[in-house]
Amino acid sequence: MGCADPSWHLMPLAWNSWLAGFGLTLAFELPLVLGLLSRVEPRLSRRVALCLIANLLTHPLVWFFYPQLPLPYLVRLTLSELWAFGAEAWFYAGFVAGLGVSRAILTSLVANAVSFGLGLIVVTLWGKWLF
Repeated sequence: MGCADPSWHLMPLAWNSWLAGFGLTLAFELPLVLGLLSRVEPRLSRRVALCLIANLLTHPLVWFFYPQLPLPYLVRLTLSELWAFGAEAWFYAGFVAGLGVSRAILTSLVANAVSFGLGLIVVTLWGKWLF
């Protein structure tokens, strides 16, 4: 992307919006993931890192890729949320020893459902100031 592209000047705004959304996602998901993983991962620093990495793997696609798909809004939204849930469940199952698939699914489901719900509330109430 360069000066010939008329949208080049919008990139800082897009990244700032993404950072705000990513920060909100972590604010909502981190406490939940920390609690849900505490029985199988006693190290707080590792639980924080796991949540951060899981969200770094999924959030950019949710924010930048899925909204660009030429599909109806609700289809894009559903696909992006299924992606986040599935990829994070897979990540937790693969990288948290002793967690198990069902607990990984529960962890991802709870974190993503709460994040989605609270995110809708925050965006509805304060979205014009945040993004």
